[in-house]
Amino acid sequence: MPSSTIDKIGASTMTRRVLYVDDMRELREVAQLALSSSGHRVDCVADGAEAFDRIAADTGAYDIVITDHHMAGLNGIGLVIKLREIGYPGRIAIVSSELNREVAEEYRQLGVNRILYKPVGLSDLRALVAEG
Repeated sequence: MPSSTIDKIGASTMTRRVLYVDDMRELREVAQLALSSSGHRVDCVADGAEAFDRIAADTGAYDIVITDHHMAGLNGIGLVIKLREIGYPGRIAIVSSELNREVAEEYRQLGVNRILYKPVGLSDLRALVAEG
């Protein structure tokens, strides 16, 4: 088997440390169940401010942050800006029901790894986390 195939197989079974940020409790619960059942360690928070506090305390605590865009207080853009300011080294993904072209471009300029549009299938969420 070629080493690149082995690398992909290994990456898909690797445990990731995930911070899932969404103000909707039901979506946090579904993400928690879907990702933890795939072997990942998942923490969920309801807003960007709490997410930022957790990451600022330990920038290496999470491999990926998956955040909603529309949240009261510190929204997705604000969270990503603050994460970039402190040098968060992990991947960042945005999950949103709607983004206009300008906001999506702002996320891209900030180096967001992926933008997914709700509703996001569980297999898509698992694949996002498994990506290296």
